[in-house]
Amino acid sequence: MAKNPKLNQLAQEIEGYLSAVRQTLRQPVEAEFARGNLTGPQRSVMQILYHAGGLSLKELCRSVGLAHITLSGIVDRLEKRGLVERRSNPNDRRAIMIVVTKMVRDYMRDTYPAIALHPVTAALRRARPVERTAILEGLRSLRRVVEATARR
Repeated sequence: MAKNPKLNQLAQEIEGYLSAVRQTLRQPVEAEFARGNLTGPQRSVMQILYHAGGLSLKELCRSVGLAHITLSGIVDRLEKRGLVERRSNPNDRRAIMIVVTKMVRDYMRDTYPAIALHPVTAALRRARPVERTAILEGLRSLRRVVEATARR
C-alpha cells in the first residue's frame, strides 16, 4: 500500500463508491435470480453454459471449479427444471454436451439485458446531460489508469 495517507484515503473512498454502485446495480439481477430459486452454484453453471454455448461435464468442472459428482448433481437438478439439457456432441456422438435450453437462451437475449441495465438507465434518465458526460468521462479515466497500472 502506498505511504501517502491522502492517496490511501482517496482510494478507500473511491472503492466505497464503486462497491455501493455495484451493489445497487446488482439488486434487480439478484432479485430476478432469487425469483428463479437458483443457488449460487446453479447460477454460475447457467452463466458459464450460456456464454460458452455448451460444454462437456469435464469442461464445465474445470470452468466452475467443482468436483464432478457435485456438478453432476447440479446439472441433474437444472435439467429437471428444464433449464439445461444434455445433447450429443455433433463432433463426437459418444460425447455429451450440456447446453442451456431455448427458454434460457431467449430469456438471456430478450429479458435479462433490460433487467441488468435498468438501474443505470433510470439513473441516467434523472441525470442532467452534463452529469452524464462527467460520469462517462470519469469512468473512462478510471478504467484507463487502472488498466495501465495493471499492465505494469
